[in-house]
Amino acid sequence: MLELLEPVVVGLGFELVDLELNLGRGRGALRLYIDHVDGVTVDHCEQVSRQVSAVLDVADPISGNYSLEVSSPGLDRRLSKPADFDRFAGWAVQIRLRRLVDGRRRFSGRLLARTGATIEVESDATVFRIPLDEVDVARLVPDLAGPAGIR
Repeated sequence: MLELLEPVVVGLGFELVDLELNLGRGRGALRLYIDHVDGVTVDHCEQVSRQVSAVLDVADPISGNYSLEVSSPGLDRRLSKPADFDRFAGWAVQIRLRRLVDGRRRFSGRLLARTGATIEVESDATVFRIPLDEVDVARLVPDLAGPAGIR
């Protein structure tokens, strides 16, 4: 799905931050989270929704009924791509791992850096090196000032 929709979103001048597809009983949902250097407005979401909807109508990759939702990633945005960990170095994060690393599965602290396939997080006055492939979910902790003011 990402391969189909990311070029559409990028072609409109936005970043496709995340994509969620939930097809449960009844009506499912396809959620796209977009970002832009100048922020995301309702008009931006509408523009992306129209284009993505047209592509989905033609390609028809999802069977059954579903709704399409497009929004900004929010203050607690999910970090999923290696570039996200570079961009948000210095920010407060919460991370849940697939397996234990250093005896822990959850980390809350400051994202220090990404080096290759490893991130460094300072938590409880200790720096932990975490393999990216062990990260299940990583999210920013809302901080209106950010590490050095709003970016």
